[in-house]
Formats: sequence, structure tokens, C-alpha cells
Amino acid sequence: MLPSIITSPTQTHQLQTNLTEVRTLLAAVTVTASKIIINLFIFFKLRQNNLATMVVPVIDFSKLDGAERAETMKKIANGCEEWGFFQLVNHGIPVELLERVKKVASECYRLREAGFRASEPVRTLEALVAAERRGEAVAPVDDMDWEDIFYIHDGCQWPSDPPAFKETMREYRAELRKLAERVMEAMDENLGLETGSIKHAFSGDGRHEPFFGTKVSHYPPCPRPDLITGLRAHTDAGGVILLFQDDKVGGLEVLKDGEWTDVQPLPGAIVVNTGDQIEVLSNGRYRSAWHRVLPMRDGNRRSIASFYNPANEATISPAAVAGGGGAYPKYVFGDYMDVYTKQKFQDKEPRFEAVKAPKSSPAA
Repeated sequence: MLPSIITSPTQTHQLQTNLTEVRTLLAAVTVTASKIIINLFIFFKLRQNNLATMVVPVIDFSKLDGAERAETMKKIANGCEEWGFFQLVNHGIPVELLERVKKVASECYRLREAGFRASEPVRTLEALVAAERRGEAVAPVDDMDWEDIFYIHDGCQWPSDPPAFKETMREYRAELRKLAERVMEAMDENLGLETGSIKHAFSGDGRHEPFFGTKVSHYPPCPRPDLITGLRAHTDAGGVILLFQDDKVGGLEVLKDGEWTDVQPLPGAIVVNTGDQIEVLSNGRYRSAWHRVLPMRDGNRRSIASFYNPANEATISPAAVAGGGGAYPKYVFGDYMDVYTKQKFQDKEPRFEAVKAPKSSPAA
């Protein structure tokens, strides 16, 4: 029998203290290791994409609350000013929740797949391929997208199947809404505005609730990506857009300095982009970026985009302290949306011109 190494109550207490310290250390190491793994994945992913190629900024959002806050704020400013796009990692949304969102979204598409296979884009593409086989000349489709979509927001009916969809998406949207407001507060600070200024503008000076909607999309495998787009190039009409994109199947591109650049898939990341209303509020300092989705031959791309937009009644105009004079008009957001729905895939400047003389009196 081995002799006991504990000879007194004091040693017993000391051993228990040591074990507690070891457990605390292991917990800290686990958190640190997870961040290291994420950062290593980003590093190797960027190498894979070719370091000479432009890469959409990736920002560790957890550093906003630490010693690296100033540097993180600079990165957010760069993402808004130079790109209109950036990706957030370590953003605080639980990985377990994101996995559940992926699961219910994929299950939803499986229930909708037959409908997509009978949809107009599929029938149109099949007709083009048949015409091509007959030796006829065909041109790519330019007025529809290879996309299955549905929208959810607080005022609409949500899918009841799969059963976990409603609960999961309510939880996810609550977390995402909080993240969107933190991002907007960072924008406030970088623009020299009071904290909460963007949210205040979006709510019509507190009179209305900003609109928060979610678009659940899938881009199924496309047999002829040369003949149709996944989603045509456009800028987003609203405010701040947060996208939980597929972590394996790419296709999202942003226009930067005249070149289309991949928005590289990163596990667990949230992609942020600025819409037309942020461009107006910042008086052009932050630009809404053109982006598109390319269809892929292989892989079913999942895309869940949430939009933190002004209330329809809110009046939007350049913020006085954002710099310079009024390069953009003052208008009611609902009037802008009336124009946008007809001109989404066209240049954005005529949209701003069209709302210079509001069609309705501002209610906010």
C-alpha cells in the first residue's frame, strides 16, 4: 500500500485550494484556446484566398471592451468608410445558438425545396438550356435570381414547421438586435455623434419602433451559373445589415475599388454591411456597398440576413455633426422604400433625387 501524502487538515485544505485554482486556469485556457483556433482559422483562410487579394476586414468584437478598444474602433471605422462591409468574430452570440439556427434554416429549406424546383427561375433556366441544345443563341437572365427566400418580422406569420424554428429564431433575433445596436453605437462614436443617435433617428426621435426584419435565403446548386445570377448586384435600402452566412459555400461578393471581392466564409462570423440610410446619416462618410451573390454548381448556400432599418415614418437626413453640409436630401423613409422597391437593382443616386420633394408630410 502506498503511503498517504496528506498528513493534516491543513494539507487537505491546501490541496482543495490548488484544485480550484487548476480548474479556474483550465477554464481560462479553454476560452483562450477557442479564440486562438478562430484566429488561426482566419489566418489560414486568408492565406488560402491569396494574401495579394483584397480581403474584407475581420474584427474581433470582444476587444471593444478591453485594452484594444481604440484599435478596434479604428477597424470598425475602416470597415465602414473603406468597404461598407466587415466581419465580426467573438461577437457574443453563443455558438450553440448559431448551430441551432443553421439546423432549423436547413430543415425549413428541405420543406420548401419542391416549391423552389417548380419556381420561375428554375423553369426559365431549363428553357434556356433546352433552347441552347437545339442550337439557338441564348442570353443570361438579368431580371430574376436563383434564390429561395422568405421573410420574418414581428408583425408577420412565421413558419410552424420545423417545430423549433420559432423559438430558435426569436432567440437569435433578440441576440442579433442587441448586437446591431452595439454596432450602431460604435458608429455613433466614430462619427462624433452622441451615443444612440442612429437608433434615435431610426425611431423618428423616439416616436416609433425601428423595423427589424430577417430574410432567410438559400441558393441551391445551379447547373448553369453562367446563365443566371444568385442575387443581382444592389445596395441595401435600410440601415445596418447583419448576415449569418454559410460557413462552407461562398458566393457573396462586395464591390471595392471597381473590383468584385469575396466575402470569405468564416465559421460563426457575423457579416455587417451599411445600407443607404447609414450613408445619408453619415453624409456620405460611410457608403452603402454594392454586393451580389454568385450561384454555385456545388453546395446549397445558406444566408440569413437581418435588417435594422428606420421606421417607415422616420425622417432621415444627414446628421449635423457628421461633417459638411447636406449632400443628401431630407425625406421620410417610407417614401424612400416606395422608390427602392422599383429601382433596387439600379444606381442609388437617382433614388435620393426622387425623394428630394417628399410625397408625404414627415410624421416624425
